[in-house]
Amino acid sequence: MGAAGCSVGFGTSSVVNRVAVLQSNYIPWKGYFDIIHDVDFFVFYDDVQYTKNDWRNRNRIKTANGLQWLTVPTGSDIDRRICDVLLPDARWAQKHWKTLQQAYSPAPHFHRYEAFLRHVYLERRWESLSQLNQYLITAIAHDHLGLATRFEDSRNYAVEGAKFDRLLSLLTQVRADVYVSGPSARDYIDANRVAECGIELVYKSYDGYPEYPQRFPPFEHAVSILDLLFNVGPEAPFYIWGWRQQSS
Repeated sequence: MGAAGCSVGFGTSSVVNRVAVLQSNYIPWKGYFDIIHDVDFFVFYDDVQYTKNDWRNRNRIKTANGLQWLTVPTGSDIDRRICDVLLPDARWAQKHWKTLQQAYSPAPHFHRYEAFLRHVYLERRWESLSQLNQYLITAIAHDHLGLATRFEDSRNYAVEGAKFDRLLSLLTQVRADVYVSGPSARDYIDANRVAECGIELVYKSYDGYPEYPQRFPPFEHAVSILDLLFNVGPEAPFYIWGWRQQSS
């Protein structure tokens, strides 16, 4: 071991491995997929504490009556890891599907994603929140946004330590050269310790996203990725990361 929480001496490579580590969220917003776009290797970090009334089990959509939450019921027990949150009652799935239909069926590209979402909400039975979230995120990233990022689960690694030490252990095990983090993590990340592990730290910026043709004004950025897909379809990547190339 080198600096506390990281292992060193695993060799060098001319290929830079850009890595992100995030808890899975339910149909997350476009910024989540922007981070996925920026990395080669994305690790779902679901063997950590579940936080209720967070993005793990809910997200927002636009409706004629304003913003509306879609929430996957998870019970009252918060003393669980995200990966331990089970979904024994499947009635929420049909409700979410009907709500999405009512809000977005007139949208220009709703029918493009209808078969995929019917499969998610009507044809599959989800045992856990992690299973649901990871499937949705992976499928949207690969099949509907055209990303080639590799996905992995932190449970497949023998990580050591607690809290920040645990994250450093994971980053070194996946051989991260660059760690791309969300901006809110500044509150707990020790940049000096990341550097001691030979890893470059990059904080993602969510500034500057262009507005897109969105139903039910006023415009709102902080909604599920589904809103973007339903409204602009194959042009969605432009509104997440492609616009930066045009403006540079």
